[in-house]
Amino acid sequence: MTITYESLALAAFYYPAIDNHAHPFLTASQRSAFDFEGLISEAQGDALKDSVYTLACFRAAAELGNLYGMEEDDVSWEAVKEKRASLDYDELCAINMKPTGIQCILIDDGLGGVNELAESYSWHDRFTTSPTKRIVRVEVVAQNTLEQLVEQYNASPLSTDVLCDAFSSRFFESIKASAKDPEVAGFKSVACYRTGLDISLNCTSEEIQNAFAEATDGVRPGDKIRLSTKVLNDYLVRIVLEIAGQYKKPVQFHTGLGDNDIKLVKSSPAHMQPIIEAYPDTTFVLLHSSYPYTQDAGYLAAVYKNAYLDFGEIFPFLSGDGQRAVIRQVLELSPANKILWSTDGHWWPESFYLGVKQSREALYEVLAESVRREELTETQAVAIVQMALFENSNRIYGLGLQPNLSILG
Repeated sequence: MTITYESLALAAFYYPAIDNHAHPFLTASQRSAFDFEGLISEAQGDALKDSVYTLACFRAAAELGNLYGMEEDDVSWEAVKEKRASLDYDELCAINMKPTGIQCILIDDGLGGVNELAESYSWHDRFTTSPTKRIVRVEVVAQNTLEQLVEQYNASPLSTDVLCDAFSSRFFESIKASAKDPEVAGFKSVACYRTGLDISLNCTSEEIQNAFAEATDGVRPGDKIRLSTKVLNDYLVRIVLEIAGQYKKPVQFHTGLGDNDIKLVKSSPAHMQPIIEAYPDTTFVLLHSSYPYTQDAGYLAAVYKNAYLDFGEIFPFLSGDGQRAVIRQVLELSPANKILWSTDGHWWPESFYLGVKQSREALYEVLAESVRREELTETQAVAIVQMALFENSNRIYGLGLQPNLSILG
């Protein structure tokens, strides 16, 4: 890469970053719990085997091979896997995290498998100069609440309407407690995975009770519950949006890019326009660049004060050209003070390293093109980098941090 603009390069490659959406590392004993190919693809099952033939994989192998000091001629995806397996886990984590310049991480610890396989959110403080904060996953709170109620009332079953009221009350109080908790930076919904982003604005009490009856039909103590009833899921999201607005805690939504559990046509944030309008006091964060619906998300961020666009997860899942194209789309219409950055790092420390390295490079390249064409001054481009990487997240999550300019030396 040719560096033409020194001030822009200094900001893009060395300004501290707030990772506004990530997930925990696997523990050392569980470091091989998942196929490493999940680092570069959302595919699952047999489809994941094809991910090693993507441009994203070829690039990731080269970059990780360089990070691990491997000879260029020896680098392949399998060779990288062997090399990382030979490293002490603490050393592996440190090698990947030290170059990132991440000052603070906001961790969604509601990902499936976290309790059994991953580290706690505060464990990650060892890699940052500012404390890690939590993002509370809405659907996990709901499922845990319902499982506890089923366990509690198994011996003396209650009518559906009484149980539904008890569930709603407990869920409300749990969300409210999280909203008051200084360790919680915000909330996240995976409605996109469950029933789609066309979240309804209202429903009747009868509809809620019927949906609750459907969700609990045949459930026994000890059963794991996955809420997949649209009326109920949408009702829970509305509760969270109301409370989050009162306590000024942003609500993140998975949009776009995901595994095959989502319905792609229901994953566009365009479906969210009515709900964004209905809750003007609540801050909505549209995650994962909303890929491949980035322009839809950019439109929402441009025309609604309470909508923000996160450009994450595309690193390292997309090719370099794809990443640059997405950032261009993010900047086509979105105000620069409305865009946030994240790694969507999960399980493997390499997901954080690649997420940072590739996003910093793409930001520099896209903004340098605009400066070269005299569409921006270099000073303006530097400000955009600082807002995207740090300032915007610091502001909307109320973190109150000062950028640690010495974090990368």
